[in-house]
Amino acid sequence: MKITKNQLDSAVAQEILSQEQATRLFDFLKSHPATGPSFDFTHVLYYLGGLIAIGAMTLFMTLGWERFGGWGIFFISLLYAGVGLSLANHFQAKGLAIPAGICAAFVVALTPLAIYGLQQAIGFWPDSSVYQEYHRYIRWHWLYMQLGTLAVGAIMAYRYRYPFLLMPIAVTLWYLSMDIAAILVGGWASFELRALVSMYFGLTVMLLGFWIDMRSHRSGDYAFWLYLFGVIAFWGGLSAQYSDSELAKFTYFCINLLLIGIGVLIVRRVFVVFGALGTTFYLGHLANVVFKDSLMFPIALTAIGLGLIYLGILWQKHELQVSDKIHQLLPTAFSDFLKSKRS
Repeated sequence: MKITKNQLDSAVAQEILSQEQATRLFDFLKSHPATGPSFDFTHVLYYLGGLIAIGAMTLFMTLGWERFGGWGIFFISLLYAGVGLSLANHFQAKGLAIPAGICAAFVVALTPLAIYGLQQAIGFWPDSSVYQEYHRYIRWHWLYMQLGTLAVGAIMAYRYRYPFLLMPIAVTLWYLSMDIAAILVGGWASFELRALVSMYFGLTVMLLGFWIDMRSHRSGDYAFWLYLFGVIAFWGGLSAQYSDSELAKFTYFCINLLLIGIGVLIVRRVFVVFGALGTTFYLGHLANVVFKDSLMFPIALTAIGLGLIYLGILWQKHELQVSDKIHQLLPTAFSDFLKSKRS
């Protein structure tokens, strides 16, 4: 929980702390770097610098690097990785968790480039594609680069245990979900197959994120990136499914409502945002297609909206009692997890 100057002033006003104690406590907290992410200028510089460095070796890699040849690319990648590891250890020793995690993630992000260089060097590259295309096109032979990245990512996450390390791992899983579709058909996958694979793969990643969240929620937010890319893959694949059945579209609406409910339950905004988008799409479908010329639809929708507001008021009044009864019915581990999220 982030403590602000206003909160300390309120504690002084209620005679919980003296003014001197509040001032000394605020100065103490301000002088110590936060171990978790926050939206301040220092952390913006951390992440901006880290993402630029990672992007330079991934998304913005140019064809000029092909001049170094396979072995050149491989050993330069190892050199960069060595620098990244040294910086990660240096920052870790100084207690700077955010820069250390970014540098460790930089090492993981270098892995596809190193594997690409090694494959080129030993002649184990199947066509004329280049690394620059890795982040742009779907190819079955990216599989070795992705599996290698996941292996290195797992080792780094076990060694350093910084939440940001899950970012390159989550991106790689997302890429893998798209390339698996091409592997299944032995070439170019149809849009329908890619959407289906994306949906089920996203669901798997969300469940993986939930499992990690349950195990590690007291030590850090290790599930954020898995939730983010898992929801994107699942919701994108779900929304890309085609059906002319109104029952299927209503099912889509219910799934999006479920996403909103899950997001509120485990306090994850990404579920709520995409669930709200899907809900809006369905209501737009009703307004523009099903009830296109209806006079009562806007009135009914307004009534539903006002009803939800009233439901929110009732929930606010009885939230503690209802929550306590629900927690009594849940497994102890899951109940403790939900309580820690609320706190």
